[in-house]
Amino acid sequence: MAQLAVDAGHSVILSNSRGPDTLLELASDLGPRARAATSREAAAAGEMVVVSVPVRAYASLSGEPLAGKVVMDTGNYYPQRDGQIPELDARTMTESEYLLRCLPGTEVVKVFNNIVFTHLLNLARPAGAADRSSLPIAGDSATAKAAVSEFLDSIGYGAVDAGPLVEGWRQQPGTPAYGTPYGSFDDELGTPAGPDVIRAALSAARR
Repeated sequence: MAQLAVDAGHSVILSNSRGPDTLLELASDLGPRARAATSREAAAAGEMVVVSVPVRAYASLSGEPLAGKVVMDTGNYYPQRDGQIPELDARTMTESEYLLRCLPGTEVVKVFNNIVFTHLLNLARPAGAADRSSLPIAGDSATAKAAVSEFLDSIGYGAVDAGPLVEGWRQQPGTPAYGTPYGSFDDELGTPAGPDVIRAALSAARR
């Protein structure tokens, strides 16, 4: 995602739980539009912020530097990794609703969680390309979804509105929209999946 963003002319601030020193090489490889920072610095500086951490770590995130910002949630709940989270086990909320509860005051949009990173990098196409792929997005704020759609367009993807956060389960693991539209994980190049393919996959999801 950072590579696509830099290639599209965006400035990127990278952070992780281990500290910026562990990201200096990656930032250097990405070029002058990228730099490493602490998580708090990245959260405070970013106009749009990507949260890509295990779901078990959501509760430890600090919402204060993210207040009022669009937060792109890439998370998928895996109990074998994250431990049991009662609300998610009972399906009383989706992963992104859970993140929003942990980050009150933000505008959370579910995106990028249904595509493997190799496909994300290799399926990007310019606007107007016949084989351009789309990604589903779910969120409660029309303004936030519009901002995310604009960002996706800039990095080579269309957006399919999957509805509010409560409908975000339609693009989670185990649903037709998760991974499958973009081809086998073993094929790094992937298979283009346009908006009609993604809409059909979202509609076919069953709980």
